[in-house]
Amino acid sequence: MKRIFSGFFLVFLLLITSLPTYAATTNIQIKVDGVVIPSDVKPEIRNNRTMVPLRVISENLGAKVDWSDSEVTLTKKNMQVILNLHSNTVMKNGKTSLLDVKPYIKNKRTMVPLRFLSETFGCKVNYRYSTVSVDCEALMIDGVKVKALQEEYHMTMGGVVQQINGNAYNETIYNIFVENKGNKVEAPANYSWMYTMDTLGSYYKNSQYDFLNLEGKSLKRFDIYSLIKTFSDEALEGYPEVLIHDATEN
Repeated sequence: MKRIFSGFFLVFLLLITSLPTYAATTNIQIKVDGVVIPSDVKPEIRNNRTMVPLRVISENLGAKVDWSDSEVTLTKKNMQVILNLHSNTVMKNGKTSLLDVKPYIKNKRTMVPLRFLSETFGCKVNYRYSTVSVDCEALMIDGVKVKALQEEYHMTMGGVVQQINGNAYNETIYNIFVENKGNKVEAPANYSWMYTMDTLGSYYKNSQYDFLNLEGKSLKRFDIYSLIKTFSDEALEGYPEVLIHDATEN
């Protein structure tokens, strides 16, 4: 059954003491679940806190980012965080907390404390030399730990299979599938990995996502299909444009 889917610069001690708000550019490398996170603005140290671009770290932790003027709301599962530029006051699920360093703008990016955001969203932070590692809890499906997400998709010259081991990323993708299921519809009569079918109501299989356990076996699989539009809009009326198939539940 298918469903509709919608940098490190050494600062002299006297300078640190007299100007505590200055930032030190570093060569710090940020890793989330073992994966290096690239950013066009380098992390930096301010008041002994590692500051990183908000959107880069938030989205790699699986949090949704919404802006309204100078206020930003971060949401992940049952946690909501509201930050304001140049204010050390932050709201966590309606309760007020204080940041050691206020968010600020650098090169058109909002910089925020790495540890605060990581720990707020249930991840652990460890420092080793010039690397900061953020480790999040593994996704659990029916009480079983997910080791990796395997994605398979096909193109004109062949298919691609890749595995992603980031815990926060895998959890985010899984939640997108679960939370965006729509109404049940009948399975399409015709579908294929190839975008060549010319039968009315045919679907192209875009990709296949398998959430793998520690032994590499699939715990949950979702297939994504899109409607092949070789017919007029009138003829295709009533056919959902995108379908998600929960292959585990068939």
